[in-house]
Amino acid sequence: MTNLNGEPAYVGRFCGSNQYEITPKIIEFYCNALDDHHPGYQNYAPPLLHHSECYEFVGEWYLKNLFGNLHGQQDWELFSPIPTQGRVRSVSTIVDRYDKRGRNYVLNETDLFDEADGRLLVRGRTHQSFLPPRNSESNQGDEEFVVDVGTAKQKKTRAPFPTATGSDLVSFDKTIDQKRCWMFSGPGANYHTDNEEAKKLGFPKIVVQGMMSTCFVSQVMHEAFELGWAQGGRMSLKLTNVLWVDEQVTTHGKVREETKEGESTRVHCDVWVEKKDGTRVALGTASAIKQ
Repeated sequence: MTNLNGEPAYVGRFCGSNQYEITPKIIEFYCNALDDHHPGYQNYAPPLLHHSECYEFVGEWYLKNLFGNLHGQQDWELFSPIPTQGRVRSVSTIVDRYDKRGRNYVLNETDLFDEADGRLLVRGRTHQSFLPPRNSESNQGDEEFVVDVGTAKQKKTRAPFPTATGSDLVSFDKTIDQKRCWMFSGPGANYHTDNEEAKKLGFPKIVVQGMMSTCFVSQVMHEAFELGWAQGGRMSLKLTNVLWVDEQVTTHGKVREETKEGESTRVHCDVWVEKKDGTRVALGTASAIKQ
């Protein structure tokens, strides 16, 4: 398909497909990048091993104005554990477009399949937001930052969260330095790995990729439910504030309720990622099958 630099990004557009070989080396790199070394990964790969596959096709679904673009929401569905060896195939499609709070959103769905038997393994839905097109590209360098450390700290009134009153899941503390950003979002220079590239897109320094917060939540859920998360897990996270390089976060989970699902029990949780000062960079829900 001809690359149209993201326009027109229409619902139903096929954005591309890739094939990958799963190897122990790739799994180890993920585990080191996220500091997630669960022993279950000896039997199956981390569920979000291909967390950023949708971004392999940005030329096919991103809008033209990249200045100030932000990851707004991420949904994950886990259908089957990713094998530790073998081949997988991705398929990327635009499934929705909408406007919200002065921004244009494109919703990309990227599915990951097992090449051996065609099983659907993982489905990711990425809500990417863009500023409306500008009249001229010539004044981009003169624009102020779209968001900086000060404006990002301005707290807006939000609905109470979490509302869950059940038991707490294990929490994890992380420090996101530039090396971790590079391991997660590299190897190229971009606004998730390089300060100068971040300034070009309207940010004062490296913006930690929103997908990293979803991987932190996946670690919390996997620690609590193991295979019940890798096979049957669901997550929907709103990315509510900017996480900057060299900041520290803690990822939390709290049980909200249990429901029957056939012969199994699904455990629904409130999940969130917050900075040391209490600023929440991601919050939402996740659920898994009780083992």
